[in-house]
Amino acid sequence: MPLFFRKRKPSEEARKRLEYQMCLAKEAGADDILDISKCELSEIPFGAFATCKVLQKKVLIVHTNHLTSLLPKSCSLLSLATIKVLDLHDNQLTALPDDLGQLTALQVLNVERNQLMQLPRSIGNLTQLQTLNVKDNKLKELPDTLGELRSLRTLNISGNEIQRLPQMLAHVRTLEMLSLDASAMVYPPREVCGAGTAAILQFLCKESGLEYYPPSQYLLPVLEQDGTENSRDSPDGPTDRFSREELEWQNRFSDYEKRKEQKMLEKLEFERRLELGQREHAQLLQQSSSQKDEILQTVKEEQSRLEQGLSERQRHLDAERQRLQEQLKQTEQNISSRIQKLLQENQRQKKSSEILKSLENERIRMEQLMSITQEETENLRRREVASAMQQMLTESCKNRLIQMAYESQRQNLVQQACSSMAEMDERFQQILSWQQMDQNKAISQILQESAMQKAAFEALQVKKDLMHRQIRSQIKLIETELLQLTQLELKRKSLDTETLQEMISEQRWALSSLLQQLLKEKQQREEELREILTELEAKSETRQENYWLIQYQRLLNQKPLSLKLQEEGMERQLVALLEELSAEHYLPIFAHHRLSLDLLSQMSPGDLAKVGVSEAGLQHEILRRVQELLDAARIQPELKPPAGEVLTPTAPQEPPESVRPSAPPAELEAQASECVVCLEREAQMIFLNCGHVCCCQQCCQPLRTCPLCRQDIVQRLRIYHSS
Repeated sequence: MPLFFRKRKPSEEARKRLEYQMCLAKEAGADDILDISKCELSEIPFGAFATCKVLQKKVLIVHTNHLTSLLPKSCSLLSLATIKVLDLHDNQLTALPDDLGQLTALQVLNVERNQLMQLPRSIGNLTQLQTLNVKDNKLKELPDTLGELRSLRTLNISGNEIQRLPQMLAHVRTLEMLSLDASAMVYPPREVCGAGTAAILQFLCKESGLEYYPPSQYLLPVLEQDGTENSRDSPDGPTDRFSREELEWQNRFSDYEKRKEQKMLEKLEFERRLELGQREHAQLLQQSSSQKDEILQTVKEEQSRLEQGLSERQRHLDAERQRLQEQLKQTEQNISSRIQKLLQENQRQKKSSEILKSLENERIRMEQLMSITQEETENLRRREVASAMQQMLTESCKNRLIQMAYESQRQNLVQQACSSMAEMDERFQQILSWQQMDQNKAISQILQESAMQKAAFEALQVKKDLMHRQIRSQIKLIETELLQLTQLELKRKSLDTETLQEMISEQRWALSSLLQQLLKEKQQREEELREILTELEAKSETRQENYWLIQYQRLLNQKPLSLKLQEEGMERQLVALLEELSAEHYLPIFAHHRLSLDLLSQMSPGDLAKVGVSEAGLQHEILRRVQELLDAARIQPELKPPAGEVLTPTAPQEPPESVRPSAPPAELEAQASECVVCLEREAQMIFLNCGHVCCCQQCCQPLRTCPLCRQDIVQRLRIYHSS
């Protein structure tokens, strides 16, 4: 048999038997016996120890169970201090407790048919033990402390692996019966062991140097007497008393069996009544089952109706959610394509920036700008130029004052302070005074003051500069894209979806980096223009009269680059085509190579790449549009301009300030976005480096991190929405 066994759950019958025996032991007038045998126990329950301790039980019967240990956790062996008979046979015990000697009242110990490997040495403390049965175990030796059992009368060690008996066993003078396997013994020899108990004890006494006396001279008192007085009785009297004891114990066991049988009959009667009650209960359950089925059927129908309604509602919600997700996906794809085109546009401008810069420097740094001829002095339209200067300065100052007044008004509304209204009125009076200023007086003042003429020329120079205008248009486009990206991100968060989150974040960071780069380029271009202005001022003649008026008139009369290229020989339709495709920066290249519509119709995308048009999409689009123009000209010949036609406009026109984005934004026009902090004013500030447009100017002042992504704010950029 294995040394360790898995704990098994007791059957229902065993559990009922245990409960019945525990209740029987606790009844008033019960005897001193606690019988919990055949209950399929893997350990003795705590209640058994408590019952033995409280009710002073003297007999504990636990045989035919699955015990692997006598003492479970949290239990003390002292609870069995009153036990005189302990029956543990037919279990799976592998060892007895080391403190078994605490059971000083124990007289009978039966551990037959277990798995014991050894006996504890404390067994010698059981001075009242009279019967010890360790048959059919796995013992290989006996402890020497067995010699201290002064009251032992019966010892059964058969069915073990014992080959030697301890010499100390000779000191047990009361031993009447010793059962062992004589054929397996080595000490004492087999012949001695086969002669019986008296021969074995005589051999052990001889080996120990003791004189042998028969056990009849050392008989004990009756089992009920607490024996500490082991006196030597006469040979006849103790034998009769022992017979009476045996008869008395037999009577007690017979009474116990009768009471046990009576209790069993009572138990059967109780079970019969219980079964009858269960049958009645089953009938009641069967009667109520029909009503329950009807109720369940009604509930099932109602539940199916609700589930059908819920499924329809869920399908509707899923379809709506799918539609919104498709719209978001389409919007994000459109924004992504527009951002990609912006980045390509930026790359094109970088590649063509050197050409534009050289043309601009050549135009500005020409020696003819530094010298003023007598003819230009005579042809100076003083009143007209002064009026244009006055209009330019008035417009600049008016815009600056309006912006200051707007900022002051918004600040006053937040603080609700009436004290600053006087300053507000003063600034508006200043604006009105500028508007009502006598124009003749302003013109005469401009004609006399060279500093004002220089300021007007500087403002017109920045406005006319092609590179500065392109940078401004790119910044405006990026601001619009960042505003739309922020609105799209807020809408996606309200729908609780994570689709394309990483892609939008990467696009926003790319636009933020591009915006910072364009701001630096804008500042750098303004510094270059100021350097050119300083150089013009240094090279101007000391006593040259009306120097800045002449320069302003020359810059005012200058024609746009597209008009120059047309006058140089480029076809008007080709110029309009490049401007429509936002590729006007390639106009100098087309003019340099003298490309025409007919020549382009014979070229391939590779030929355009060799010329300098690097974008593959733009190459195919230019060739496709050229072919469409030529096809339309063949159908309607009057649409094709005659060869050598030169465009001569009556007056130079200003190019538009705003540049259209590469993708049509009609369906994705940016709407007004409210501030995520106050939820009242319009979002006006761009946070760099994250690129979010989510706060108004008042709420952004105390912020150090972006309210949407919690990134540190490195720079704040104000967006001005034109009416």
